[in-house]
Amino acid sequence: MARNPPLCHDYGMNDLGKASQYRLRATWAAQGSDGRKHRSQKSQALIVNALLELIAQGNLEPSADQIAEHAKVGRRSVFRHFKDMDTLYREMHESIAVSLGAIVEQPFQAADWRGRILELVDRRALGFEKLKPFLRAGQIHRHRSSYLKTSHAQFVAMLRGILVGLLPKSAAEDAVLVETLDMLLSFETWSRLRDVQGLSVTKSKRVLKHAIEPLLSDDLSRRRGWGEGG
Repeated sequence: MARNPPLCHDYGMNDLGKASQYRLRATWAAQGSDGRKHRSQKSQALIVNALLELIAQGNLEPSADQIAEHAKVGRRSVFRHFKDMDTLYREMHESIAVSLGAIVEQPFQAADWRGRILELVDRRALGFEKLKPFLRAGQIHRHRSSYLKTSHAQFVAMLRGILVGLLPKSAAEDAVLVETLDMLLSFETWSRLRDVQGLSVTKSKRVLKHAIEPLLSDDLSRRRGWGEGG
């Protein structure tokens, strides 16, 4: 059975800073006068909204029963619209990619590439903070879902592509520099600073910029590739 277009493509997330607003706005147009199709789409939106809101509130592994109760629909309705929980988490992941992409792909203010890399720290900090519960939920469910594994790899590749696109050719050809920057600008590093080391958003950004700035001012011509170590 063909799936509907991803919800995140037709429903936009509002202010992600408040759990009550982790919602998708219904903008799917029912074809013709098909009221049943319209009701079906509305139910799908309620179910996905319920998943997003429960995760935003800290429940990173909500059950189908909890989602149904929060959406005020029957449990059967959840699996009538989404054949399994993995299908439902696909909608969450697609929403993450669209929402974070909208943040990190905004035009940069800095005039030079070094300033834009540091600006990327602020961009990703904003995106990672707003989407942190969903990204953490994805980490939990990824080992059970080949789709989430593949989509996560594509998501990481998207973020890496944005980074590499900001670098001049000499820097983009420096494999060690690219891998180091990719690691420092990852969600895993951000999560370590915030959740493990317990740093504030401001201090976490300061630490990242402190680590990144020397790399950008280094003489790029003196180092290429991985060296003799391979």
